[in-house]
Amino acid sequence: MPNNNNSVVGVVGLGAMGLGSAVAILKAGLSVIGCDISVRARDVFVSKGGRSVATLAELAAECDIVVLLVVNAEQVETVLFGEGGLTAVLAPGSLVIQCATIAPSYARTLGTRLAEFGLLMLDAPVSGGTVKAKAGQLSVMSSGGPDAYVKGENILAAMAATVYRLGDSPGVGSSVKLVNQHLAGVHIAAAAEAMALGMRMGIDADTLYEVITHSAGNSWMFENRVPHIIKGDYTPLSAVDIFVKDLNIVHQTGRELTLAMPVAASALQQFTAASGMGLGREDDSAVIKVYQRLSGIELPKRKVAQGEEVNQ
Repeated sequence: MPNNNNSVVGVVGLGAMGLGSAVAILKAGLSVIGCDISVRARDVFVSKGGRSVATLAELAAECDIVVLLVVNAEQVETVLFGEGGLTAVLAPGSLVIQCATIAPSYARTLGTRLAEFGLLMLDAPVSGGTVKAKAGQLSVMSSGGPDAYVKGENILAAMAATVYRLGDSPGVGSSVKLVNQHLAGVHIAAAAEAMALGMRMGIDADTLYEVITHSAGNSWMFENRVPHIIKGDYTPLSAVDIFVKDLNIVHQTGRELTLAMPVAASALQQFTAASGMGLGREDDSAVIKVYQRLSGIELPKRKVAQGEEVNQ
């Protein structure tokens, strides 16, 4: 197989994160082909200077490194082992860089299964959101063998500001990502609850944000997500259903380890309630609408053209 300087990189999944990372890899001077079931997603990547194909077989015919930026383990399974999946068509020695948030136990078995096809794997979930994906400034929590790192180092460097090498086999990267998602989900739910408390007491939302972001109670998620609430803009940058998924993985892993995590369980219930209200595809900060439903607090309304206000 060609070395990583000459490899063609395939990116499977051209959603918000996948498109951003594919463009970042392209801007780093590497050859990139995108693949997505959505014609529109493929067209957007082409409009940004990339190439796209409609099927995994077409992708594998040209690529020896494939980055998976799909939504969940079910999609990973389909892309790799489903009908027409990559394992049936990738050449031995090819590298799979798996970036979705998946259970550590699944990541471990995935590495073993790919090795049976002669394929290398980096367990490399990412963090940072769509803005950092576009800028090639993600944080990558990775693990895998030395050969996989040698083959994938240029791709990781193009995607990320920081690449953490956490172990020599798949599973470790996903374990650390799960800790991150535990904290992220809990912090978003806590930020929403705190803002609901403040507003229920009659405190102005902008004032509350100003004070808390300069006080010990601040968190990265509070600082990043509360402006969405203040603006009344729940356009999804990361959706409610993402944390339903990820906190369910936290809960599942806790059961596997016989480890009680009541704080994560409480956050999961709030996101599940938001999803049950039909908010699953809204921004994850929309979890505050659960508190609105329960207590009747008035949330800021989104400003639209000519000063008109709309409820969301």
